[in-house]
Amino acid sequence: MNTSQPTLAPTPATRPYTAGFWLMCLSSFLFFASFNLLLPELPEHLARLGGGEYKGFIIALFTVTAGLSRPFSGKLADTVGRIPVMVFGSLVCFICGFFYPFALTVTGFLGLRLLHGFSTGFKPTGTAAFIADIVPVARRGEAMGLLGVTGSLGMAAGPAFGSWVAQHYSLNAMFYCSSGLALLSLLVQGTLTETLPVAQRQRFRWSLLRLKWAEVLEPRVFRPALVTLLCMFPYGAVLTVIPDQSRLLGLAGPTKGLFYVCFTGASLAVRLVAGKWSDTYGRVAVLRWSAGVLAGGLALLVWSPSVPVFLAGAVVFGLGTGLNSPTLYAWTVDLAHPERRGRGVATMYIALETGIGLGALLAGWVFDNRPGRLPWVHAASLASVLAALAYLLTRPAPAPAEA
Repeated sequence: MNTSQPTLAPTPATRPYTAGFWLMCLSSFLFFASFNLLLPELPEHLARLGGGEYKGFIIALFTVTAGLSRPFSGKLADTVGRIPVMVFGSLVCFICGFFYPFALTVTGFLGLRLLHGFSTGFKPTGTAAFIADIVPVARRGEAMGLLGVTGSLGMAAGPAFGSWVAQHYSLNAMFYCSSGLALLSLLVQGTLTETLPVAQRQRFRWSLLRLKWAEVLEPRVFRPALVTLLCMFPYGAVLTVIPDQSRLLGLAGPTKGLFYVCFTGASLAVRLVAGKWSDTYGRVAVLRWSAGVLAGGLALLVWSPSVPVFLAGAVVFGLGTGLNSPTLYAWTVDLAHPERRGRGVATMYIALETGIGLGALLAGWVFDNRPGRLPWVHAASLASVLAALAYLLTRPAPAPAEA
């Protein structure tokens, strides 16, 4: 099979970042802003519908379908193309955002969250494979850092913008704004050129959705996948309980999303440096430091008697995430075989969604709307990160799949 690189791929001697790279970053910003825009308002919205005890399902159900769809998106990205996979993910996000105003029961709302998860099951898989196709290996960590910056900007801008729209207009207006941002992301993707080599491309047919077990996971990326699962468990837990913890500490109205702002700002500040460091000093070395920093942030959240300590925990947790995320992406792509790059990225995302979903479910179960249990949620997250650190310190790094 012809495994030559697509014509869009630049060489290190020419431009490392093409117009296609920056357009993909813009699309990623819009996509992440779209579904994160909803997060601060959804717990109270679900409570008003009569489902306050199901807050843990807001994140968990979303991640279930995201995780289940990863093997399909990975296979399709390696056969049909990167762009069709991204388009499908953005289209799902657009449709679900539009229908939230009509989900007026707990069952309807949770069902829509389940469907909404298909968006992140497809779009980020295609995005990471696309970026890996067009960026030189020597700049991969840096490129994943840049992509992460734009995604994080969307994650930061989304909640703040969503809360502002909900307060000044209506909750339904917020849902329609989410749908509109997804549509803009979809339109940007229409300007891009497919990067999957022509020799590997196939026309979509339903038989491609029949998976063999060997097509579900990429064994070469087991190690970054395991570290991803352990380090993303706290993220799911934090997303679930932070709205309530913020309220209990007196953060309401314009300050309601302050944790997200501090977390994302810190994450953005370190992502570019983390990508360059991982290109220079190695992926595992940076991941060891990131796990240590994550642990420090979670320790602060375990003991957060006041707003300053709470926000300090957000900053330190954000720094650890900023070190962690682009390095895991780059390590995954390093280890995956070039012809199974989509499957490798999908495997990492399956681990990511599994970690987030388990964290959200456990957080909802442990917290159970009892403020005194919040430290136990963060303590469980701390244990997960310490397990990742122990693994990184005791296991040698495997060789990459390509020079």
